[in-house]
Amino acid sequence: MHPDLTKAHELLDAGDPQGAVRELRARADSLTAGELAPAVRQLAELVGIDELADAAAALTAAPSDPGALYAYGYACIEHGLSEFAVPALRHSLDGALRGGTAPEAKTAGAAKRRLFGRSRPAERAVDPRQVLLELAVALEDGERHDEAVDLLREHREITGDWPDRYLLVHNALMAGRLDLAREVFEGLSAPDDTWQPAADRIRRTLARAAAVPPTGPTDLRGWHHVLTGGLLATLSPYGYDAGMTGRWAYLQGGWDDCRLGLERLRTVLAAAGRRPASVALLPDRGSRALGLAAAELLGLPAAPYRPGTPDALVLAYDLNEVDEEVLSALHERAPGEVLYEHATCWTDTPAVSADVCGLLVQRIVAPWEPRMAVGEDGGVTRSPADGRPAEELAREILAASAEPDEGDGATPADPPEELARFAARAAATWATGPRDRIRSAGPVRSSRFA
Repeated sequence: MHPDLTKAHELLDAGDPQGAVRELRARADSLTAGELAPAVRQLAELVGIDELADAAAALTAAPSDPGALYAYGYACIEHGLSEFAVPALRHSLDGALRGGTAPEAKTAGAAKRRLFGRSRPAERAVDPRQVLLELAVALEDGERHDEAVDLLREHREITGDWPDRYLLVHNALMAGRLDLAREVFEGLSAPDDTWQPAADRIRRTLARAAAVPPTGPTDLRGWHHVLTGGLLATLSPYGYDAGMTGRWAYLQGGWDDCRLGLERLRTVLAAAGRRPASVALLPDRGSRALGLAAAELLGLPAAPYRPGTPDALVLAYDLNEVDEEVLSALHERAPGEVLYEHATCWTDTPAVSADVCGLLVQRIVAPWEPRMAVGEDGGVTRSPADGRPAEELAREILAASAEPDEGDGATPADPPEELARFAARAAATWATGPRDRIRSAGPVRSSRFA
């Protein structure tokens, strides 16, 4: 047992896989893959992932073998542990470039389908290009986009256009390196049918960047529009200098931020020249309440959401709480349809990117959920959930104040006039094309919970 992994093994022995993963992630870049593998094997056995356990055992037995390193890295990515894959795949790539060979694969189970054509380990020479692509994806999963860009550029002699240089373009965009992304994309050959949607998405992203260029590395609203195609209605008035840059980490949401978001939505619609014909009500209680409040505020009729309804304004409180079938329908935009999400999780982004986001937050407590409060004596109490129907919650939203929070006084102002100007400039490239999921926070970094 490596001494730096004592705590991780203690957590595993105690049956705490989540705590062990946090501990292992903190050590992943300071240890070799072979040193980390025994703990990963124990973790995989604890949670019942035989494929990963087998790959970790094989690596423990042959910690310098390029094939064992690749098989282990592949399995880590497959099961959401990309941080552990990075050192293994770096080592595997070095060996593969020297002509290393792979042993018979010891992994089993269904592979996750990836557009770039992942190849399972096999009894053959390790393909440096395939290892390179896996490593780039592992770095991308960890939002280490600059590292992915530098890696792909360093080994450009073994890369092709699709998907290799597409990955370079995508990571350059997520790193904020627009000139490089544009240069590489313009040099790509025409994609086949498999890659045409990805090419179209990059083309739309670059068009947004050209129409409304971000003003710098901390322009959250600008980069949010470039990457997602959406408009960010409010910026957090807290913690800008502490690294939040307009996002929230934790927010105990209230009726006021719901009302403020709707007012900002009205500002966006007016500035962009959009006039919805109706409000479409999603079935979950929070979204229905928000939709009913918006219908009253905007003077529009409201009806249950029906996919394909033109010129509908669809409102969600949190798209991660919306039914998967509804999300699938919302991916393809109906003519004139606008999707608003009040609280967008920026660390676990929803399956579709909203056209307007009220705010970006890692964890929010809705005003109808159980809430914590600090009493005059300093004691903490927890209030019960508000079980009233959506119609009553909508009345609370309409009665709330739309005045923005004054914040900590150290955060740049976010007046509605600035949002209106931005929305007017972005109108031509806004709310077009499919609502693709963007998993990365992009070049604007913010502090987050572990």
